[in-house]
Amino acid sequence: MSQVRFAFNKASNNYNNHAFLQKEIAVRLDQKLNAISSKADIILDLGAGTGLLSQQLTKRFSDSKIICLDFAQQPLKHNPSSSKICANANHLPLLDNSIDMITSNLMMQWCPDLNILFSECFRVLKNNGLFLFSTFGPDTLKELKKSWSIVDDKTHVNTFIDMHDIGDQMLQNGFQNPVMEMETLTLTYQTVIDLLRDLKAIGAQTVTKGSKSLTGKNKFQLMIKMYESYKNNGKLPATYEVIYGHAWKKTTNIGNIALESQ
Repeated sequence: MSQVRFAFNKASNNYNNHAFLQKEIAVRLDQKLNAISSKADIILDLGAGTGLLSQQLTKRFSDSKIICLDFAQQPLKHNPSSSKICANANHLPLLDNSIDMITSNLMMQWCPDLNILFSECFRVLKNNGLFLFSTFGPDTLKELKKSWSIVDDKTHVNTFIDMHDIGDQMLQNGFQNPVMEMETLTLTYQTVIDLLRDLKAIGAQTVTKGSKSLTGKNKFQLMIKMYESYKNNGKLPATYEVIYGHAWKKTTNIGNIALESQ
């Protein structure tokens, strides 16, 4: 994870200039609250980065306290929020039952163990608290994955978790009624190099699973040639499978005993 943190810190200065997709998904995630929102005095934005989602939340919840948390320090410096914490989402420096709502825009795909993350989120949420998130699914960057797979068997692109598995892990950690949605968004590029530059500019070029070994020039050129076969009307597609999800922490009081729903 130190490599991922380094990449995001390095990309922080120009992140917002290249994060077109991340901005759009932040807006779409915020709009989900039109149908499912409830009163939230304290909101925790996990993986807040430069504040693409938290700025949307500030407009919606003008009277709420929004805590922006990220494990990379430099992006937080560009976040205009007044309440910021640099910490690991797997070890939240927050009290039990202290947060009304947790949001997370495109952070979960960097977490190697979602069970740990969900357990921590469940711990800090108040009863009836909401967890709302977006992340990427398995078809993300499928053209790049396929092009590399023809060249060698190394891991060059991150592996993303299926939305059904995410929902199952939420249930296993006590959340109730998880709702999962998926949509496919496609960006287009003039060249493969343009895509790779974009990924690097937002710190997303780091592979978290497996190891990306040094690749020779010939293999790299072959990958580009394979990717060129996807060209349509002079443009190269880059597919993103976007997953949106939300679930609730519910507890039932019987007498003086609080039972956590499993």
